[in-house]
Amino acid sequence: MRNFLLLSVLLLLSACETTPPPEPFGALPTTRQVDWHKLSYYAFIHFGPNTFTGVEWGHGDENPEVFNPSELDARQWAQTFKEAGMEGVVITAKHHDGFALWPSEYSTHTVRESEWKDGQGDVLRELAEACEEFGLKFGVYVSPWDRNHPQYGSDEYNGVFKSMLEEVLTGYGDVFEVWFDGANGEGPNGKKQVYDFPGFIDVVRTHQPGAVIFSDAGPDIRWVGNERGYADTTNWSTLNRDAFYPGIPGKNDELQHGQMGGTHWLPAEIDVSIRPGWFYHKDQDDQVKTVDHLIDIWYHSVGMNGNLLLNIPIDARGLVHENDAARLMELKAYLDDAFGYNLAQDGIGVGTHTRDWEYREDLAIDDDPETYWAQTDEAENAMYGIEFKDPREVNTILLQEYIPLGQRVTSFVIKAFVGEEWVQVAEGTTIGNRRIVRWPTVNTAAISIEMESLAPVTLSNVEMYRAPDTY
Repeated sequence: MRNFLLLSVLLLLSACETTPPPEPFGALPTTRQVDWHKLSYYAFIHFGPNTFTGVEWGHGDENPEVFNPSELDARQWAQTFKEAGMEGVVITAKHHDGFALWPSEYSTHTVRESEWKDGQGDVLRELAEACEEFGLKFGVYVSPWDRNHPQYGSDEYNGVFKSMLEEVLTGYGDVFEVWFDGANGEGPNGKKQVYDFPGFIDVVRTHQPGAVIFSDAGPDIRWVGNERGYADTTNWSTLNRDAFYPGIPGKNDELQHGQMGGTHWLPAEIDVSIRPGWFYHKDQDDQVKTVDHLIDIWYHSVGMNGNLLLNIPIDARGLVHENDAARLMELKAYLDDAFGYNLAQDGIGVGTHTRDWEYREDLAIDDDPETYWAQTDEAENAMYGIEFKDPREVNTILLQEYIPLGQRVTSFVIKAFVGEEWVQVAEGTTIGNRRIVRWPTVNTAAISIEMESLAPVTLSNVEMYRAPDTY
């Protein structure tokens, strides 16, 4: 009996021993950044006096009465975006002209001074309520530049802007993203403003601690360096953040690619408009991007370690225009077709230098983002593959690193077992939170991913698809 008890204790102690996870590598994401990475695709809304005057950047001297949508329906916006597969909305609560889409106590250039609803309306209120109804996240763009406010260009204006920001962040429920434009020009008094961005950030952290803050320097997410909707095949989520500031010139390449070994986690958000302009212009009704163009943008943003912020300008009626809505649904139909069935769930995962049972190969294909395949500390390269019992057609793969432990992969080669030999079908550089790769369709019994990395590889998700042959 004594020996039996001793054996039982030893077995229990043995069962309690676990292999520790890989050491974190490099700059790491915060909780709010990890939550943001779980998103992929949401709407940008440009709406304001520019919608009615036909310009892109208002001068701040427009009569606020010009803002008078005849059929404004925020529920129509939210329903359209939800049906299109979007996850949230970011609206221009205040653009450079200074016009506020809410009745701010700190400005006389707001919806309160407009003809819409006899000055009793609040666009932010209606949109926030619609987002809650349709299960969308609510975000705000608030431009520090104000071409109307008489105090712009003085020390007092920073206090005014903080107060306006506080109104937005305390009056409309949860805010998932605050978008700061770095534009900075002369105000009505002929002076430029020295922005107190540290103070602006403090206001956000105080009232919406879970919100990510966007600018060229973050501090949470960065601009991708262009407004075409394209990240590059190399897209690091890290950047030497202290070398950047909102509106910084001449840094587009670094913003587009990120920086390997950067000091801070600062992933890219990719913004682009569905039309040539950001605000609605009737003469652009027939210039909505084609579905093939939007598909290409989607793969070069969502598929290249970024989130897509697609601008849908609200028209003068106060509605998402029929042409824009139709194109969104065409994109949704393609995505449903392309990613409707994950072939990886039919396969068996295999890998080299697997760390231990707690980090085994099947954890990369178990549809659980909190589990992952990991390698031993001694591994100098990696191969992960999926084998099928019977060959099937494949042309797309989705890869995700376990980013709470950092971004590691520097390059990869994808091969398919076709006939009796391995054939290279694609290659790339970084992976990060999400990398989607396409190639001409092959009939294969196995796919392998050969990776080089800065530290032992961790893969939280591998998916494979037979998407429509659209490039």
